[in-house]
Amino acid sequence: MTAAVHQLVPTYEAGAVGSHVAEVRRTLRRAGFESEVFTDHLRRGAPGPAHPTDAYGERVPARAGDVLLYHLAIGSTMADRLRARHERLVVDYHNITPAQFFSDWEPMLAYDLAWGRLQLAELAARAELGIADSAYNAGELRAAGYRRAEVAPILLDLDAFQGEVDERTLDRLGGPGGRPGGRGTAWLFVGRVAPNKAQHDLVRAFAVHRRLYDPCARLRLVGGSSSAAYLGALRGAVDELDLGGAVDLAGSVTAAELAAHYRAADVFVCLSEHEGFCVPLLEAWWHGVPVVAFAAAAVPETLGDAGLLLADKAPDRVAAAVHRVATDPGVRTALVEAGRRRLRSHFSLEVTRARLLDALAPVLGDGR
Repeated sequence: MTAAVHQLVPTYEAGAVGSHVAEVRRTLRRAGFESEVFTDHLRRGAPGPAHPTDAYGERVPARAGDVLLYHLAIGSTMADRLRARHERLVVDYHNITPAQFFSDWEPMLAYDLAWGRLQLAELAARAELGIADSAYNAGELRAAGYRRAEVAPILLDLDAFQGEVDERTLDRLGGPGGRPGGRGTAWLFVGRVAPNKAQHDLVRAFAVHRRLYDPCARLRLVGGSSSAAYLGALRGAVDELDLGGAVDLAGSVTAAELAAHYRAADVFVCLSEHEGFCVPLLEAWWHGVPVVAFAAAAVPETLGDAGLLLADKAPDRVAAAVHRVATDPGVRTALVEAGRRRLRSHFSLEVTRARLLDALAPVLGDGR
């Protein structure tokens, strides 16, 4: 009988994975299991308490039948230590960006990503189960040698999106709808500035949109940077296309500032090359922002019918799609309503908690 399901995460911090870890702990405790979080690095702003990793077996007893749920998203010495332990192991795989996206920009980060992919395969023989937040990620688990891979979407408290809106930021962005003086389509993308997120393709498509449809349009790119070199090249592309006054590289923002960016947006545009899930799609739906997205990796699966999905991202095609969503009230309303339906039917906590426990059932056994 399983008495405890403890989570291990190399770095416990604010963000999608951190929020997921916190919700998994609540879910497991509500289901009657002891559950603690152990981490090598606890960051300020983490969404809950955590123990140092070495506290497991000392302050928190290690018992026969314990299940360790390891969150894998990058290479870590924690994974190497887990290989030497004897407790039952489940790997919760959050996807690792292929190293080739970073090899020309950040070689050390590329090494860590390749290391993580190697560890993903090395843990396959130890793990009783792999859990993935998308079928796309589950396919990567099977390819890495996992005998069993189950899909359970990431756990997010959607009510947390209903936080404070930074009114000063909203005023600066032009208020709801993002159109100062009633003009200018407001494009938004939220995600780390990184080669796989393809913000450079967004800039190219945006330039075409301004030239063909809306010379007053604005593009807001929200998120910290994973590569100083890529960020510098992106700024160079903005300057080369003479978009300096129209593109806002906002960097990292507070939750209240992020809410203002969503409130001010007319359309959320994602041209990413590699996403294992793409949480900002859910944020856009919650805020009533219609989505235009490129059909790559897990994006089509997450998006479903709740966005305008593009088979390619030629700049003129992207520009035309955004123009259609921004100017056709019927299309816009249909996409917004579809997004809200998909949030309720696929990603509410009631749904995702049940799917997580179903995915864990083969390991939890009679303890569930």
